[in-house]
Formats: sequence, C-alpha cells, structure tokens
Amino acid sequence: MSTPIRARLTLSTLAVLLIGMGLAAALAWLAVGRLYLETQRQNLLAQASLAAAALQGAALPLDGSAPYVQTANVQPGIHTRLLSEQGAVILSLPLPAGLASVQVPTVENSNPITPAELLQRPEIQQARKGEPATAIRRIAAAGNRRVMYAAAPILAADGSVMGLVYLATPLPPGGLPASLLLQLAGVLLMAVLLAALAGTLLSRRIARPVEAIARAAEAVACGDLEQQVPADSSIGEVDSLGQAFNAMTASLRQSEQAKNAFIADVTHELRTPLTVIKGTIETLEDGALEDIEGRGPLLASMQRETERLIRLVNDLLVLARADAGALKLTLQPLDVGELARSRCEFLARLAIPCRVELRVVESEAGCARGDADRLARVLDNLLDNAIRHAPEGSTVSVAIQKEGKEIRCAVSDHGKGIPAKHLPFIFERFYRLDASRNRQSGGTGLGLAIVRALVLAQGGRVKAESVEGEGTTVTFWLPMTEDCLTTA
Repeated sequence: MSTPIRARLTLSTLAVLLIGMGLAAALAWLAVGRLYLETQRQNLLAQASLAAAALQGAALPLDGSAPYVQTANVQPGIHTRLLSEQGAVILSLPLPAGLASVQVPTVENSNPITPAELLQRPEIQQARKGEPATAIRRIAAAGNRRVMYAAAPILAADGSVMGLVYLATPLPPGGLPASLLLQLAGVLLMAVLLAALAGTLLSRRIARPVEAIARAAEAVACGDLEQQVPADSSIGEVDSLGQAFNAMTASLRQSEQAKNAFIADVTHELRTPLTVIKGTIETLEDGALEDIEGRGPLLASMQRETERLIRLVNDLLVLARADAGALKLTLQPLDVGELARSRCEFLARLAIPCRVELRVVESEAGCARGDADRLARVLDNLLDNAIRHAPEGSTVSVAIQKEGKEIRCAVSDHGKGIPAKHLPFIFERFYRLDASRNRQSGGTGLGLAIVRALVLAQGGRVKAESVEGEGTTVTFWLPMTEDCLTTA
C-alpha cells in the first residue's frame, strides 16, 4: 500500500529537521562543554591566584601538608571561596629534605604522594616558574572521574617563588552539571516539538494542492473534463502543476468538442450521398430500371454521389494520416512556379464558365523542397476556392517569390472576402462561412483543412488574409533549397 504524500512530506521534513537539530545539538554540546571547562578553569585559577596573593609574606608550613582554610586570608578585601573543605593545600618551596609524602587536595580520595611524583605534574612545574597553570586528569581512586587542578605561585618579597597554592575540583561525570543537562534536554525537547509542528504545517501546505490535483485527475479519468484546480498556493512548482493541469483539461474539453463536432459533420456529410444512393436504388427496384430513358439520370446521380463519397473518404484519410504523422512524402527540390503554371492550365476549364483568368506572377525564380503531388493538391484546393469565389471577369493570381530562406506562394482573388469573425476558423475541418449553402456549391469544408495539413507536413506554414469587398489571399511558405536548378 502506497504512503500518502502528506505523511511522506511530514516524515521527510521531520527527519531533515531532526538531523539538522542533531548536528546542531552535537556542535552546541561541544561548544557548551568547552565553555564550561574554560569557565571552570578560569574560576579555579582565579581562586588559586587570590589565595596565593593572600599568603604573600605569611609564614608557610614547613612540611607542605597543611590544608588551606578560609582563615588564611591575611590581606583585607581579598576573599576566596573554596569549592569544598580542604580543596586546597599550601606547599612551601623548596620542599623540606627527607619529606616522605605530600598532602594533595582530598578530592582525589587518595593517600598523600611523594614529592617526586608531585613535582612531575605539569601544572606544578609551571607554577614553580612563577606562572599559574591548570590541568585535568582522571583519578582512578575517585572512580576514574575527571578532576581539574590549579596551581598558583606564592611570591616572596624579592619576587621569588616561596610556595604554591594547589586547588582541585571534581568535574561532572557527564561533562556538564546535571542542572545544565536538564536545561539542554528541555531545549532539545522543545525544538523537537516545534520541528514536528513545522513539518506538519509545511507538509499540509504542500500536500493540500497536490491532493486536490490528484482528486481532480481521478475525476478527469472518470470522464469529468470540467475539473479545475487552484493555482495560487504561493509555491511555484505546485502552481505550475496546477496551471498545467488546468491547461490540460481545457485542451481535453476543446478536443472533446472538436471530436464531437467532427463526428457530427462526418455523419452529416456521409448521410446525404448515402440517402441519395439509397433512394435511387429503391427507385430502380420499383421499375425505373426498365425505363431506358429515365434510368440514365438516376444512374448518373448515383455515380456523382458515389464519387463524392470516395472524395470525402479520401480527404478524411489524408487528414487522419496527417494527424498521425503517417503521410508518405517524397521530398525533393521542385520549381514552385512551374508547378503553379501547370495547375493553372489544368484548372482553366473550371474558370472558363465563370470568365475568370488564372495568372502566375513569379518575381524571382526559386525552388522549394517538397512533395510535388501533395503540393499540387494544395494548389488545386486553393485555386478551386478562388475560382468559385471570384466575380466574373476577374483574375485569380498566384504570386511566387523568395522570402528569406523560404519560397512564398500567395493565391489571391477579388471576391467578396471573408468576414473577420470567420477568418480564424477557415482552416478548421467542415467549417463553412455560409452554413445554408448546399454541398454542391459549398464543398465539404475540408479543402483548407487539407491545405494546412499538407503544408505543415512539408515543413511549411500557411496564413489567410481577407478584406470584405476586396478579396482573399491565402499564402503558404515552404523551405527553400539551392540545388533545385541543378537537380531538376
């Protein structure tokens, strides 16, 4: 079973925060530990120095074993606070000859040590040179506990070291006092709770729009294309996802509407010729077949409708293959001007009844890379439209010229033009300017759709311009090639 995104985000955010806090806590622990030791060192060293200053000029014990007590303060205004009873001892220097042992601070829980052992301690050696010093060592007799020592020199009147004040204090087993540990634990617990709260709120903020998109996607999968999701969560990626989802559903709705319209148009276009054919067959079956004079027009009508069905099916097949990118094209250099002249000669028979002249205007010779048969179909469709809409006695022109790295071909007529509200839709399938026009005069509405599909398939582009009352120009561009003159 998959884990919900909200739970994943919560756990991931919490894990990241906890890892970050763990690293920060470790660094803080080390920093606080070092600060605590440094503070303890400074305090112990200050107490030793104050005690040493209080004993300057006083008589020191000869055996070096007398503990230092609070009554040893001999100078007014100087007060020391020992960390524990007998936490300090006074050592007279030099140590008397023949001294067997020396008293050390009782915090060690050990018997007195020999003078040689004491003098080997680094803090004692440093203090004998006249500099206060500290040291930390583990004492086995005290349960392997760490103990901090401080030694300060007692100076004589001439500045020489006549004795030492030796202090010691035990350090907490955990490195920090219990009270401070409790405070750090409380802070850490509070940070964990805040991290959990922040992770929950953040995951909810991110997951809520994603969950809305998931629910909307499920609804779309069930056929509801009216779904919209909010795209104002202030999270750039989530908003982009919401906008893409809304654009997708809008495109799906448009595609669904186009599909339904296409099916309706195809059904309508197929129904008319099939109805005529069916009626003709029924008439022939009812006895018209024996009527030699009457059956001729009936058979001719059936033939026209059959041919119309074949053309419609072929047009739909071309569009379907173009949509699927499955058009078989033979791209090669070709002379667009020469092809246009040949198509004008072929369609001149259609222009004669309308007294329309077909003219090719080639300002600069140029060759395009395209499929000759498909391009002939493009020109036939454009010329057929222009002839049907051109007024009697007018001219339909085909202007060809180079334009950058393309060959431009524009087919123009001087008809009544196309209203501006219809112009954006004339390349759509089954679109007619006049819906009341019959199929014989108005065609199927696939001609310009096929023009666009074939031009785009050959790497070109197409555009229509029209002014009402002045005429229409449909222009297409194809990539130009330089080797057509040598190849042709």
